[in-house]
Amino acid sequence: MAQAHARGGQYGKALAAVGAVAALAAAAAAPAAAQTPRPGGERYVALGDSYTSGPGIPQQSGGDCLRSSVNYPALTSAKLGTATFKDVSCSGAKTDDMWQAQGANPAQLNTLDKRTTLVTLGIGGNDIGFSGIIETCAKLSASDPAGAPCKKQYTANGGDELDGRIAGAATKVAKVLKGIHQRAPFARVVLVGYPSIMPDNGVGCFPKLPMAAGDVPYLRDTEKKLNAMLQQQAAKAHVRYADTYTPTVGHDVCTPKDDRWVEGVQPENPAAPFHPNAKGEAAMAGAVLKATGRAS
Repeated sequence: MAQAHARGGQYGKALAAVGAVAALAAAAAAPAAAQTPRPGGERYVALGDSYTSGPGIPQQSGGDCLRSSVNYPALTSAKLGTATFKDVSCSGAKTDDMWQAQGANPAQLNTLDKRTTLVTLGIGGNDIGFSGIIETCAKLSASDPAGAPCKKQYTANGGDELDGRIAGAATKVAKVLKGIHQRAPFARVVLVGYPSIMPDNGVGCFPKLPMAAGDVPYLRDTEKKLNAMLQQQAAKAHVRYADTYTPTVGHDVCTPKDDRWVEGVQPENPAAPFHPNAKGEAAMAGAVLKATGRAS
């Protein structure tokens, strides 16, 4: 009973931290300012959600959009020596926020024009309900720590509800890519995937990863399906895809603090729960630069 009580306390702390992930889904903010133009170079616009904006990583700007000064767009811009750089990514963004204001943050697509030469887009996680999935799975893990209660819930009707969400998000991502082409017809476009969150093998690391043992591989596979969908949509739209999963394997939430690039439920490095830290954003920047052909 004492062990059960202690484990229950761990679940309580974990669930409280998971709530911080859900809060990101409601975030919105003020428009981002452009850098001072320099002669020549790219005219770069970054669009996306919290994996792009970098919540919790110093230095923060953009109000509730929670943009970091060392997120992957900022690092990419610095490496390319851009003529202009506008980062309008915003925590909690969905594909709909490309066309509509997100709080004080304007519709992200409105930042594009015919002079734009480079666009990066990181989107899709909130469309499938990322924060809600994490919260649901964390809560259900207490009922069957050795089982797969979350998978059981999402597959209760014979199919996989999360597979359906990913399929639904595919058409939305395709629409965004079309909208980018219409507004910035001369721009190179890079669709950015999501980094390795769960360990690429094994059953996790409770309590840093408060998921039932059988749900860790299920959630890992779900993220891989999301990335596969993004890669497929990039190919269909004839844009480039930045694989941020492969270079971040081995630096997931279960790795030691100094080797970790994606934080767990209670971050030990500055970042939001289940989001990249500064090292993770740097790795994502490397993947974006590789996709543009400008990797060092």
